[in-house]
Amino acid sequence: MSPWVNLLFFVARTLEGLLNIYFWIVIIAALLTWIEPNPYNPIVRFLHSVTEPVFDWVREHLPVFFGGIDFSPLVVIITIQFVQVWLIPTLLHLLIPSYA
Repeated sequence: MSPWVNLLFFVARTLEGLLNIYFWIVIIAALLTWIEPNPYNPIVRFLHSVTEPVFDWVREHLPVFFGGIDFSPLVVIITIQFVQVWLIPTLLHLLIPSYA
């Protein structure tokens, strides 16, 4: 394999790993909304600062409130899964024809 192919694999796998971490951050942030944790806790503040910009963007562009329930975390999770399962392998296949 050429160095560029290896670099492309590295970037793809790193992106998949980061998306996997963000997936769990979104899950934890969504679960924390059920228990009303201390907003001054550094972990809660970190989760809020990492997820709320994405949730706000989804809320601005899609109608995700139904019956008082915010579905923006679900939209983010589905988007992460789409990128991991379909988009990254498809791009790898298009850029590297020998990729199976």
